[in-house]
Amino acid sequence: MANLFAEFLAEKAPAFNAYFTSLFEDTTQDKGIERYLYAPFAGFSENAGKRHRPLICMLAAQAVGGEFWSAKSAAAAIEHFQSAALIHDDIADEGQLRRGKPCLYLIEQTGPAINIGDLGLIWVTDTVLRDASLADGTKLRVLAELTAMTERTIEGQALDLGWVRDDRFDLTTADYLTMATHKTAYYSGATPLACGAIIGGGTEGQIEALRAFGLKTGLAFQIQDDLLNLLGEKGAKPKDFRSDITEGKRTLVAVHAIEHASQEESDELVRILRAHEADPDVLARAVEIMEGAGSIAYARDYALGLTSEAKALLAPVELDAASKELFMSMADFFVERLS
Repeated sequence: MANLFAEFLAEKAPAFNAYFTSLFEDTTQDKGIERYLYAPFAGFSENAGKRHRPLICMLAAQAVGGEFWSAKSAAAAIEHFQSAALIHDDIADEGQLRRGKPCLYLIEQTGPAINIGDLGLIWVTDTVLRDASLADGTKLRVLAELTAMTERTIEGQALDLGWVRDDRFDLTTADYLTMATHKTAYYSGATPLACGAIIGGGTEGQIEALRAFGLKTGLAFQIQDDLLNLLGEKGAKPKDFRSDITEGKRTLVAVHAIEHASQEESDELVRILRAHEADPDVLARAVEIMEGAGSIAYARDYALGLTSEAKALLAPVELDAASKELFMSMADFFVERLS
């Protein structure tokens, strides 16, 4: 049976994409600046996924009684942040593929790619400031949310990169959850919903309930993304399949397996993660160790638990009925992508 939220994304994404593309028009008359900055940033930004982050921001505005499109600039700002974060993240992780294509730094080289990512960070602020439909007080509140989101993400990235630099595998699942909450859950759920609710004129209770809902579902989304990288998505074309192992990422599955596998298999998994292996057989062996330790089941159950908690938080909150139904469907959608 089709998921209601998936249908919502498919219906709304084309109109948002048209608006988003318009933001890249007439940025400069200089052909060199266009070639080395705006064009590659536009190309990266257009090669996107389902646009769930901007669309839930706009849905939150509608949910609290505002207009869906009133939150379009905040939605675009979050998408710019996503692009900037991914461009910089791929450089830091020495990634190879992003959304089925070579990472931007491999196409444009590292220096230009850093600069292109920096543009995305500036546009997070600029897009909201240029929105004449928002009152100045609303802009300040939204910018405060976006600044806090950026800081939380950088904190999470600091942990992620620090663990790699210091060759840390002595981590607990609690360590991972702290890192992933900061690095992903704020910008993937909590902040888009809070920004939309602020723009839509929501009460403080509505704003905070949507923020809490987004924090839990955003973390569930990241855990499920980790699982998809290991197991693949049904019906999807191979993208960067099992690249998390090649890049030695400390995912919830990997950390749990290192904690709970036998000492021999735990050591073997750490060796694989350290070696930047790309051999499919070796990657499959890593997944076998994770599965044998019960780590894949653990991660899936944890994500399901988060979505149940998120739904319980939102259930008593007064929201537009159709919008609330979509949010409940969203929670399910985030953990159904493996089925």
